[in-house]
Amino acid sequence: MTDTESRLDKVDLSLRLSSDEESQQVAAAQRRLLHLRLLNGGLVGDGRLGPPVCIVMEGWDASGKGGAIKRLVSPLDPRHIRVAEFGVPTQDELRHHFLWRFWPALPGWGGMAVLDRSWYGRVLVERVEGFATEPQWRRAYDEITQFEHSLAEEGMVLIKFWLHVSPDEQLKRFEARREDPLKRWKLTDEDWRNREKRQLYEAAVEDMLTYTDHPNAHWDVISAEQKRHGRVAVLQAVIDRMEEGMRRWGIDLPASTGADYDAR
Repeated sequence: MTDTESRLDKVDLSLRLSSDEESQQVAAAQRRLLHLRLLNGGLVGDGRLGPPVCIVMEGWDASGKGGAIKRLVSPLDPRHIRVAEFGVPTQDELRHHFLWRFWPALPGWGGMAVLDRSWYGRVLVERVEGFATEPQWRRAYDEITQFEHSLAEEGMVLIKFWLHVSPDEQLKRFEARREDPLKRWKLTDEDWRNREKRQLYEAAVEDMLTYTDHPNAHWDVISAEQKRHGRVAVLQAVIDRMEEGMRRWGIDLPASTGADYDAR
């Protein structure tokens, strides 16, 4: 892949929001999201269940995934959404196909889930760190695309995010975490090791975005250099993708009013 084709290079990392802009846009977007979630879950309207909604959160270490997830789920009843975090697979999970461990976290009709890391570890950390052989991770692009296509054909709305920050901004956040005793736990030796392999990870991310972006599950690459902008951009994209998916399954959407959603 040439530099001119790089999706990461095309991300505008200069995008900013003021504190007031963030507050207003987050509040409006969260109200809209709550309305959509209740409608899709059959809790308002005609009671019909809408399609499963699965949000996949990927991004650089310290790119703001946790803050974005917090703002996604905070307006929602915790009984109506599941957040699942995935780290290193256990010994038992390693005995199965790499996609096996993700099935229990997937939502059913009327359900919604957020995955903090996902099956994309196969073509990211497992590729770069050598935990998967080259034939395994190369094969995984088609396996993942077919997996997601199957889910989408059954109705699932897949919303995939890569949160992008520059190396300099990532370093600032690492150093801030190191100096804060209440956030130091978030920073590990592995984070520093991964940072040293940034170029290898960038190549893996570019391939992931190229080979697993498809009509049933597009990638939304988010400019997260400023956390405020990243959080709002994630909320807006979730709303847009949810509305698109709900329309596809014939669900009548409520009008977007100023009281509900005027963040654009």
